[in-house]
Amino acid sequence: MPWAQWPYNIVAMRNIITLTTDFGPADGFVGAMKGVILGILPQACIVDISHQVPRHDTRAGAWVLWGAQKYFPDRTIHIGVVDPGVGSSRRALALQTERAIFVAPDNGLLSHVLASEVMVRVHELKEERYWLPRVGSTFHGRDIFAPVAAHIARGVPLEDLGPPVDNPVTFAIPKPRLGERGAVVGQVIYIDGFGNLITNLVRAGLARGREWRVYVGDRLIGPIQTAYADAEEGDLVALWGSQDTLEIAVRGGRADRALCSGEGAEVWAVPGPMHRRR
Repeated sequence: MPWAQWPYNIVAMRNIITLTTDFGPADGFVGAMKGVILGILPQACIVDISHQVPRHDTRAGAWVLWGAQKYFPDRTIHIGVVDPGVGSSRRALALQTERAIFVAPDNGLLSHVLASEVMVRVHELKEERYWLPRVGSTFHGRDIFAPVAAHIARGVPLEDLGPPVDNPVTFAIPKPRLGERGAVVGQVIYIDGFGNLITNLVRAGLARGREWRVYVGDRLIGPIQTAYADAEEGDLVALWGSQDTLEIAVRGGRADRALCSGEGAEVWAVPGPMHRRR
């Protein structure tokens, strides 16, 4: 039976709730959210995905949340709070896919999930009885998202949370394009904590059995390697990362600093023997 048709007392049995935020470890924000969840659902299993998403960076948060949520059991509830528009007219949402539920602001944070998962339904969080009694304008993670997630885990149906939504906000996820001489051209879409440049070039998008040379702009990185250890200490290396996307790294260092590159930088995969692309 599809999850969307399961009785909610069965859905609620899992009780796994994850947290992805840009709050950082220094303040008590994450602890307050956990306290709210446990006050409503003492048996909740709360898992931290990350609290060090770059501040206010919804694109980075969308990547971090999407990359981790795939590895959780079905029926997990994911809270995402990277919310520079907190207190404004931006909506708050609960999204159900075939595998999970996501509770987050309607600001693009669910873009990668919506692009890759089958959406069942989305509801705006309007029913205040599922919020904390007093809601401030600066901390909806504590006052709205945390209690709503706990109530969902207890078995509250999404339709009880508010009206359906058919137009959640998403940002455009860049797609690779074909360049000259059979090259595939992508771009950096995320920089991880090690300074690795994560690109939108996926393994399935490059023909197997061909030799590829990788460039960032006009800088030759080299062939695609198997592991970081294939490079000498301090050298640049291109390899397939944990999400099966091409990444650029520096062994023992940071590629973002070595290349002075950030999100949006062009990355070329050029087939054939070593040569400049022009």
